[in-house]
Amino acid sequence: MILYLLRQNKNSDSKAYGKYFAYPAIEETINLDGLAEHMSNHNTPYSKGAIKGMLTDMVACIKELLLEGKNVKIADLAIFSLGIKNNGGCDSADDFSVSKHIKGVKLRARGTGDLITKSLNLEASLKKASATTKRVLPSQKPTNDDSGSSTQNP
Repeated sequence: MILYLLRQNKNSDSKAYGKYFAYPAIEETINLDGLAEHMSNHNTPYSKGAIKGMLTDMVACIKELLLEGKNVKIADLAIFSLGIKNNGGCDSADDFSVSKHIKGVKLRARGTGDLITKSLNLEASLKKASATTKRVLPSQKPTNDDSGSSTQNP
């Protein structure tokens, strides 16, 4: 069940000014420890520690491959790639400068297999979060610790 909260657009320059939009109400963020523990409880012979070690190595390897200019596809999860954040354009290729025209790079992840939008739309169910439900919007920052999970507080 995906809980959502409504938030009004307060940007007076926007065509959507004053309209309400739904945002997911995230209860908690699960880190690698929490994911490893969750996975170890799914009838696997591998311990939480073994799974966490593999996941930690996987994350480091994905980063290494991305920085080598490669994309990484994990079936039924996502294709990870890097994008470039441009800082405006320039009038000619000769005038282009990395330091002047590129702000940086960004991580991109595009769902694959079971996580493509079409599949998620068929399986997802939505419910409005109550005013008393302790939830946060995506724009609010979660607390970040090294425990099994980190709960987000509004």
